[in-house]
Amino acid sequence: MSNQNTNEALLLEYLTFRLGEETYGLDIMAVKEIRGYEKGTKLANVPEFVLGVVNLRGDIVPIVDLRIRFNVGKPIYDEFTIVIMLNINERFVGIVVDEVCDVIKVDSETIKPAPQFGAVFDMEYLEGLVTVEDIMVILVNIQALVTSDTFALIDKNNEEQERPQ
Repeated sequence: MSNQNTNEALLLEYLTFRLGEETYGLDIMAVKEIRGYEKGTKLANVPEFVLGVVNLRGDIVPIVDLRIRFNVGKPIYDEFTIVIMLNINERFVGIVVDEVCDVIKVDSETIKPAPQFGAVFDMEYLEGLVTVEDIMVILVNIQALVTSDTFALIDKNNEEQERPQ
């Protein structure tokens, strides 16, 4: 008796986007919406890649420029700047990217581990690499990014600024 499930690969969907010259992908299930950039309220004592926070229908959402965070691309803020709003474990965050490309379906077996050297991208936030139509897509572990120490700092500063004096 054979087990058919062992031969069935898992199809995953990723939203692809560009930072500088590179194409990245993140789990489509984390995407809440895609919208234009709006200047947020600056927070004190946060890294420069945290542009501030915005109010998204009652939720205070930190906005992070991944171009600055991963030192790729030139940060320009104009009417073409895009923010991908994410919902990860009931935590909202907006990420600024250069361009949103497409939704791709990826066979889980085609995802290759990232090399352990020479990567501009922090390895802890990397899920792997996949080639789609001759384009190498860097798959981001967005959950690791959103649960990182940086976001704990944002939460702390946001709570301090909201407290009445």
